[in-house]
Amino acid sequence: MADATPQRAPEGATGVLVLGDGTVIWGRGFGAEGAAVGEVCFNTAMTGYQEAMTDPSYAAQIITFTFPHIGNVGANPEDIEAINPHALGCIVREDVTDPSSFRSTQGFDTWLRNNGRIGLAGVDTRALTRAIRIQGAPNGVIAHNAKGEFDLEALKAQARDWPGLEGMDLAIEVSATQSYKWDDGLWTIGEGYAAHAANPEGPHVVAIDYGLKRNILRNLVAAGARVTVVPATATFDEVMAHQPDGVFLSNGPGDPAATGRYAVPVIQDLLKIGTPIFGICLGHQLLGLAVGAKTEKMHQGHRGANHPVKRSDDGRVEITSMNHGFAVVTDTLPANAEPTHFSLFDGSLAGLRLTDKPAFSVQYHPEASPGPQDSHYLFEQFVSQLRGAA
Repeated sequence: MADATPQRAPEGATGVLVLGDGTVIWGRGFGAEGAAVGEVCFNTAMTGYQEAMTDPSYAAQIITFTFPHIGNVGANPEDIEAINPHALGCIVREDVTDPSSFRSTQGFDTWLRNNGRIGLAGVDTRALTRAIRIQGAPNGVIAHNAKGEFDLEALKAQARDWPGLEGMDLAIEVSATQSYKWDDGLWTIGEGYAAHAANPEGPHVVAIDYGLKRNILRNLVAAGARVTVVPATATFDEVMAHQPDGVFLSNGPGDPAATGRYAVPVIQDLLKIGTPIFGICLGHQLLGLAVGAKTEKMHQGHRGANHPVKRSDDGRVEITSMNHGFAVVTDTLPANAEPTHFSLFDGSLAGLRLTDKPAFSVQYHPEASPGPQDSHYLFEQFVSQLRGAA
């Protein structure tokens, strides 16, 4: 039996990342104290760390930020994609400084601590990112102890024994538990979200919440839709009880094949009656599964705000925001599903549409938050489609 006596970290180290292969990476802990186990990934965005930490798609993951200066604009109550953070923790290169932004209401360190999330600074994030690119996203434990005392053997065992994301249904853990209306539109400086409201005469979109980001709902409202959100486990009858003009399939975490056990039959029933459908990220993967395609775990995934995507119809390139570790396998698409977008990084499928049903989806995040707004037109395209069908 391993010695459970706490082991003293190197001088100055109050945090540690322990990987499933036994690798130990020391650093300076900040935020909350404690330990959390999950998949270690990396995000290449230069901004939007608060949106990333609160994105439900990061559930059960520890984010390595490749941009060195994370936390320098503090935190505020507006730049969140869900009420609570879903990422387990974050790994950064430089220590978090005092906030320098007129919008900041508290420091990033304080925000993490108040939300029970762990930070680790002083890490060579470039080396860690290279390791993930070569070896794939590893399991790991992030830990913070102000006294620098850690039971390394226990942390190694915890990282080694964590089962990983394959086969894990996390959507059910982050989804809303009951239906609700959404009215807020896009944020504007000096006004926030209060100046916008849903169009009472607009098409009605029912959004199935597999772990959705708030900015998706804001973009649907900005495009002219009325929006009702339902839980991930909503049945076909429960969805249709809201009399939708169209259905939105949201982003979310975990293995799409696991979530698909209850989500796919609902989507298939919606397709049978010709309901217009728009899916993003996990919603894209679930639409693919619903028409008979397969999904697979990616080697390292795509996470960042600088991902080029090429449109199949006109060759135009959009710079997009992405956050996914699974993908629809292009070669498994049925004859009635045609690819519409491809990643220019690795050629993976980034969008599809059905030729015999009013349904389409994209793997990336057209709502951004953070990221470029090249793809906002997709929300207008969907809502215009619903107006035309009304």
